[in-house]
Amino acid sequence: MKIWIKLLVGAGLGIVFGTIAPETPEFTEALAWLERFVLNVGHYALVPVLFFSLAIGTYELRKDGRFWPMVLKNVLLIAAVSVFVIAVGVAAALFFSPDRIPIGAEEQIEAVTLDVSRGVMELFPLNMFGVLAGDGVFLLPFYVFAFFLGMGLSYDKNHTKPVIALVDSLSRVFFHIASFFIEILGFIIIVLSAYWAVAMREALRAEVFTQLIVMLGILAGVLGFVVLPLFLYLLKPKTNPWKTVYASLGPAITAFFSGDVNFSLPVMIRHAKESLGVRRRSAALTLAMFSTFCRAGSAMVAAVAFIVVFNSYTHIGITAPEVVSVVVQALIISFLLARHPGNGAYAALAIICLGFGGGFEGGYLILRPIAFYLIAIGTFLDVMIAFVANYAMARINGFTEDKEVRRYI
Repeated sequence: MKIWIKLLVGAGLGIVFGTIAPETPEFTEALAWLERFVLNVGHYALVPVLFFSLAIGTYELRKDGRFWPMVLKNVLLIAAVSVFVIAVGVAAALFFSPDRIPIGAEEQIEAVTLDVSRGVMELFPLNMFGVLAGDGVFLLPFYVFAFFLGMGLSYDKNHTKPVIALVDSLSRVFFHIASFFIEILGFIIIVLSAYWAVAMREALRAEVFTQLIVMLGILAGVLGFVVLPLFLYLLKPKTNPWKTVYASLGPAITAFFSGDVNFSLPVMIRHAKESLGVRRRSAALTLAMFSTFCRAGSAMVAAVAFIVVFNSYTHIGITAPEVVSVVVQALIISFLLARHPGNGAYAALAIICLGFGGGFEGGYLILRPIAFYLIAIGTFLDVMIAFVANYAMARINGFTEDKEVRRYI
């Protein structure tokens, strides 16, 4: 059975179960614990496969003299995609503005930060091997370590040849280990979608969020499954973008129901390799860069949500300078969400509110009942952007092997 079919069936079963489940605190608490557990299972093999794949990929690209050109192309693509996605989302929010959301009693404002300074410090601990003691949430330190290891493998082939063979072998071994966990995601997604359905049931009961939920769902679907893939028509040699959409169904489902970019990374890696034929050296670098620095989907959702918050607090429409300010803030935040793989959109919204000031510091709290949905939509778009960009970058640089659609996993 295709992986996306397993995931779709599992998600459907979970939604049905979550819809008819009893509404008791004990059940909700048990389901929340189970959700955290299955998320851990999904993350279990992530760091080793990413670490060794990026290390050997860096070595191979550097050996061919293509590492830095690939990095530069990824940087330019990240910047272009981020500006485009955020601008489209803000324009849609201004044109199809949802109704105001009643302001309730605000809760205590939480201290939400990007932790940039802490993140920079973690990149270079006192002991290089100290990186390996990380919890696997903030992946950038692992990428930096893998980069230096890959660079070091080019030192002297007489000395590094055994190490190259070992790193290459470990990359393949951990890929197959990760593949096992991907095969059981059909069962894991039942728990995640059930938890999602319970939360959605409560959100829809409030009714005031319905328009925002529908608008974000349509916007994300059009962007993720139509607009972004259409850019693949610009590639040479020519390619069929709808094959990429079909290959992205598995990562899209896991992203939406997990709300966690890191959880979806192993699924993206496997689908890129076995469905789209993207070579390891290209996928490792592009997915690492996009999952870390291109969180445009989450930032776009945050910008749209902030406009709704603004309109809910005041009857005076948001001005053009304020719109530009929100877009710029969202754009900057999209590059700095690496420490928030599992709550990017809501964290970005909180940071925009806190930074905007003017009495909006606690505005994000009125959307707390649908925080799970904002995160789901943002993560879905983040993953779709990374997946499509991964294929585009590999296609441009000749790192793909065409495969028949019937052989897609």
